[in-house]
Amino acid sequence: MVPGCSAARDHTFLLLVDQFIQTIVDSVTLGSVYALIALGYSMVYGILKLLPFAHGDVFMVGSFIGLGVLKAFGGAANPTISIWLVLVLMALAAMAGCAVLGVAVERFAYRPLRNAPRIAPLISALGTSFFIAYSMQLLFGANHRTYDTFTMAGGKLFLSGITWGPLHVSLVRIIVVVVAVVMMVVLWLLVSRTRMGKAMRATSFDREAAMMMGVDVDKVIVFTFVLGSALAGIGGVLFSLRTDVYSQMGFLAGLSGFTAAVIGGIGSVPGAMLGGYLLGLVETVTQTYISTGWSNLFIFSILVAFMLIRPSGILGKAEIKKV
Repeated sequence: MVPGCSAARDHTFLLLVDQFIQTIVDSVTLGSVYALIALGYSMVYGILKLLPFAHGDVFMVGSFIGLGVLKAFGGAANPTISIWLVLVLMALAAMAGCAVLGVAVERFAYRPLRNAPRIAPLISALGTSFFIAYSMQLLFGANHRTYDTFTMAGGKLFLSGITWGPLHVSLVRIIVVVVAVVMMVVLWLLVSRTRMGKAMRATSFDREAAMMMGVDVDKVIVFTFVLGSALAGIGGVLFSLRTDVYSQMGFLAGLSGFTAAVIGGIGSVPGAMLGGYLLGLVETVTQTYISTGWSNLFIFSILVAFMLIRPSGILGKAEIKKV
């Protein structure tokens, strides 16, 4: 055996292993954001049995709110206060702003049509999505903007992190994953352990029975929109730490979140989390090993396949027909 050939093979193998591990890291980062979006879809569908197609645009508004807070404190390169405090304020402002937007969407686009034929709130949701997207475009233009994350903390968000051999996991990826997981754990505890969570589950199971048992259904629905929209808002900030901010970004992100919810089982909180991470894995593997232009084809092919073969998703349950 020629020593040079063996060394070359070993080097190629290490590069492939490094690429594979980096792909997994990327998929977890992207999947964390998709899971946050999917949770909003699942919660609203679980309560109202309606799809909030404006949810992706709420996510987009969260990105813009984060950008506005960043600019208000001097930008990424020269912030007037600690950049870490700015990041916290960006997340909190995005959550609060999107929660208010979620309440407005529920009040004006869904509540008047709650008992209407199901096509009516669907059209209303689509109209609300276009209204939010093009309102933001009229206000801020169609240009792409960026958080300029490379200059944050002197570039430490990308340069520092966990390094193990050739593998480097940047601090910004760690922040995205950790914050997303913490938010999902908090949501899980809220839904499973609190009184409001029990009311949400009761309303999801049977709205009329929950009303007869004294549950304030209107309050539960508003709280669900607040919670889902707040998660979308912080998801928009986390997502934009790694990509551009623009007025039409919510459309594709919303479709990806919807796909993740369907894959995991729409209406299921654990299913939304699982679907988000699976979708992130599919997208990053496709982009790494096939082509970036093929990722959306694979994603929506999977959506169609699940709708045809298992519409209830991986962890979802088939809806019981009342007679």
